[in-house]
Amino acid sequence: MHIIEIPDQERLAFRELLLLADEQMSMIERYLHRGEMFALCDPDVVSVCIVTWEGDGVWELKNLATRPDRQRQGYASRLVAFVADRYRNRGHTLLVGTGDSRATLAFYEHCGFVRSHSVPDFFVENYDHPIFEDDHMLRDMIFLKMALHS
Repeated sequence: MHIIEIPDQERLAFRELLLLADEQMSMIERYLHRGEMFALCDPDVVSVCIVTWEGDGVWELKNLATRPDRQRQGYASRLVAFVADRYRNRGHTLLVGTGDSRATLAFYEHCGFVRSHSVPDFFVENYDHPIFEDDHMLRDMIFLKMALHS
């Protein structure tokens, strides 16, 4: 198992995987080329993420997706740990925004994130269709944060 950085010109090759975590391509295009993209391989690509610089010491994990047949096997957790280590001491905070899904929030909390703030009606106002997770329509973006210092 190893993690590689995906060059900008190769990122669209992972479109289907990215759409698992953010189901509207126009939203992915907002950050696809302005961050760094990583892939965890075992031996082929299993999980991907994009990390962007948001300024003032803040990095944001914008997309984290794992192939459906390889989910719940620790790959996404390993990728989060890699990102936290890579950006440690290169800023003070790693953010991640997600919908109000118990399973997803529990995953990020297990990875060491704590709840930070929310953006009301984010999913309703920014997506061209309702977004559902676990039969629950998402409305607010819930942000979690992790400290990036030793």
